Order: sequence, then C-alpha cells, then structure tokens
Amino acid sequence: MNINFIREHPREVEEGAAKKNIRIDTEKILKNDKRYRSLLQEVEKLRAEQNALNADVARQSDAAQKKELIAQLSRLKEDIKKREPEMEKLRGELDRLVAEVPNLPFPHVSVGKDDTENKVLRTVGQKTVFDFASRDYMAIAEALDIIDTERAAKVSGSRFGYLKNGGALLEIALINYVYSIVLDEGRVGRLARKIYGGDPRYAQPFAPIIPPVLIKPAMMAAMGYTERGGDEIYYIPTDDLYLVGTCEQSIGPMHQGEIFDEHDLPIRYIGFSSSFRREAGSYGKDTKGILRVHQFDKLEMFSFCRPEDSVKEHQLLLALEEEIMQGLGIPYQVIDICSGDLGDSAAQKYDIEAWVPSENKYRETHSTSNTTDFQSERLRIKYHDRTGKTELVHMLNGTASAMGRMIIAIIENFQQADGSVRIPEVLQATMRKKEITKK
Repeated sequence: MNINFIREHPREVEEGAAKKNIRIDTEKILKNDKRYRSLLQEVEKLRAEQNALNADVARQSDAAQKKELIAQLSRLKEDIKKREPEMEKLRGELDRLVAEVPNLPFPHVSVGKDDTENKVLRTVGQKTVFDFASRDYMAIAEALDIIDTERAAKVSGSRFGYLKNGGALLEIALINYVYSIVLDEGRVGRLARKIYGGDPRYAQPFAPIIPPVLIKPAMMAAMGYTERGGDEIYYIPTDDLYLVGTCEQSIGPMHQGEIFDEHDLPIRYIGFSSSFRREAGSYGKDTKGILRVHQFDKLEMFSFCRPEDSVKEHQLLLALEEEIMQGLGIPYQVIDICSGDLGDSAAQKYDIEAWVPSENKYRETHSTSNTTDFQSERLRIKYHDRTGKTELVHMLNGTASAMGRMIIAIIENFQQADGSVRIPEVLQATMRKKEITKK
C-alpha cells in the first residue's frame, strides 16, 4: 500500500480493510509518518549544512578559521549521528505498519464475513449420478494402485502421497492438456476476442516456465504472504529461504525492479512446480488422502498487464479455467469470493469448485485473483505508457490445474461400476488408453 494513498484516503483504507476483517489504525500510521518526516527534514537540513561546511573547509586557507570550521563540522556530524538511529527506528515501524495494510477490495466486491457468504455465479454441467454403488476416490485409487498414502506416511509422515501408475500418468496428461490450451494462440485468442475485442495484443498465449520453489523472505513478503497466514509457509532458517505454497510466489518477483514497454503488455506465464503448505488449520477427513497435503504439483497462470486491462484480464483467466474444466467434462460451479474471504493481496477473486459425488458437494479446484498494483508496488515493477510516463503494472494469477484435486475430481466423476476409471477424452491420447483398470 502506498503511504501517499493512506495520507489522502485514511477512511477509505480503514473501511476497505474492515471488509476483509482486518483492523487498520490509520491514525497511528499517519502519526508515525509525521514524526518520521519531521525527523527526516531535520536530518536533511543538517546534512545540507554539513555539505556547505565541507565546501567551506575545502576553500578556507586560514588555519585558525579552518580549525573552527572543522570543529563545527564535527558537531554537525555528531548531531546527525544521534538522530539517525531514531529515524531508522521510525522508518522500520512505519514500513511495518504500512505492510500490514491489505489490498483493498474493489467497490463491487460483495461484503461478507467469510467463505459462508461467497456467492455462486453459475453452475455448469449436471451433477454426476451413478446407477451403482459409487465409492470415494481413495477407495478407488487404492484398489487401482494409483495413489499410495500409506507408504508415503512411512517415508515422509502424514499428508503426503505417491501418485503411481495411472495416477502419475494422469498428472502428465493434465499438464499436456493444459499446455494445449494456454500455449495455443488460437484458443487464447478466441477467448480474448470475446472479452477484449479484436486487438491482437491480447491473443498472445502464455509462455511456459518452471520457476524455483525456494525464494527469499523479501520476495515472499513483497507478494503479500507473510503479514497474515505465515503459519502456512515452510521456512528453512539455515538458508533463510521459503518454500513456495504456489508458484505465483516465485513468478511474480522474477521481474522485480524492471520497467516494461507498454506494447509488450500483457506478459503471460504458465508456471509448473511443486508447492508446499503446512495446512496448519486442516483437520478431519480432509487430511486423509491427497486433498490437503503438504506437497502437491500445480500449473499456475500469471499475467502482468496495464491497470486499465486488469479487470478484463481477470475475466480471461477465469474463462481459461472454465475452458479447462469444460474440456474435461467435470461438473463445476463458479464462486464470487466475498470481501471477508479475500487474501491480503487480492482486490477480487473467483473460485471454481468441482463436483465431488462421494461428498455430495463441490470442492475448490481453481482460483484466480486480481492483485492490482499491490504486489507490483512492493516489487517496483512498472511500464512506460505511450506518453513516456512510468506506471505500476497490475499483476494477476489463476490456477490452471492443481494436480491432486483435479485427479480426485476425475476419479470421482468418471468411476465405473467395475472399479475402473474412464479417462476424459482430452487426456486419452497422452495416456494411450481410455480407462484405468486393475492390473
């Protein structure tokens, strides 16, 4: 959050944060800001006097007068030295307070206290029903020997799993399938034309990237993940590095400090990596199987764009997520996330939830967020507009495929009476078969 914005809109900041259930004391922030700026002015004035005295000393030829000037210079240096620790302390406190201010929700985002007040925008596909006694995904997967959590627990502890045989092939097939969509200029362009119109710049596909999974604390903080929710992040003290919980956390900072040309925007990436989360608040049935695990693989879309394009770019990411789900033939619903369920960095967010027959409910498989300039300001990622003015870019992210959850949805919705799993048609070429059966 920009301190200038807080100075000019303190009430808006408090009200916007309150919609996210976060209390921000702008009076305290502005009080610290005033004290810091006042002390900074004092120090800058003393430094200006110091520079002037240095010049006088250099010019002075009289030994006695030069000695007096040097004495004055020494006193000035001591005055500055006394003020600098307090100034650094105030700057650190001000930075900490400002960092706690979340990105404010868009005005049109519905106000709600938590995920119970999210709204269903649309439901696509008929809920899967069976004319036989259906089973949950783990019962099917264990019988087919495609997921093994028992041996994973022996090796790594709880909330880990091996994807084996058809399970491993399903992940590889999902990767190829997603790439067939987001790397295809024709498919991206078709959706972009519906949202943006005919401008060819918006038809460009996503560039594939495999990013690091270990990042510096400063990069994680800049992405907005450490002020709240830090208990979900794995930290390695010896190396002072974080393990990413989603590869957007390492894709966003890759352009730190850079300035794009406007004609190069939007810049789009499709990242693939393993992700790591502590899942500290999870309990019960969700901790069994591979729904909530400490390590999982994920394909993530990421966009850098002009501020005036970010709302439409957000719609494009959502449209691509729906394209992926519709191609697989999995019933789903699109959720408009309310203010109280938004993370610190998001101004708006949509989720997609897949139908899970064994639970008789929808479960989240995708999300997409518009973080506006919240992350780019911290990372100093900008662009030159057509007038030559430098502005902050907007940054957005969207799940293309969270592998474990998509595999769950496929197993649950495509299970057969004989215990096999029918493979969605779009994955059959990669898997070289139409179903996963017992050996």
